[in-house]
Amino acid sequence: MKNQINTANAPGAIGPYSQAIDTGSMVFASGQLPIDPATGAMPADITMQTRQSLTNVKAILESAGLSMDNVVKTTVYLSDMADFTAMNAVYETFFQSPFPARSAIAVKTLPKNALVEIEVIAVR
Repeated sequence: MKNQINTANAPGAIGPYSQAIDTGSMVFASGQLPIDPATGAMPADITMQTRQSLTNVKAILESAGLSMDNVVKTTVYLSDMADFTAMNAVYETFFQSPFPARSAIAVKTLPKNALVEIEVIAVR
């Protein structure tokens, strides 16, 4: 069984995918770009982009009745690994110990030329 999660508090999908899928025991959130759902704008720097991406993740999880404390795995995509330290400084403010497992991957480009995209897996 899978249920689509969709909230206006995070950017809508820009392709044939769901913001997240809820399987009952787990929620799989698609990668979140740093787009402000109210304005459609993207901040300019990595600090603000990371904050917006994680704010979008948080909104999706909240619409599924979860919080950031339910996250067990994250994947962070960076367009430049030189932004890792700045991303990490913001990232750690959204989570508590024990922190989720994480992968951080440098990619050539991200949709809409974003600097960061973050996806998560959460459990009930």
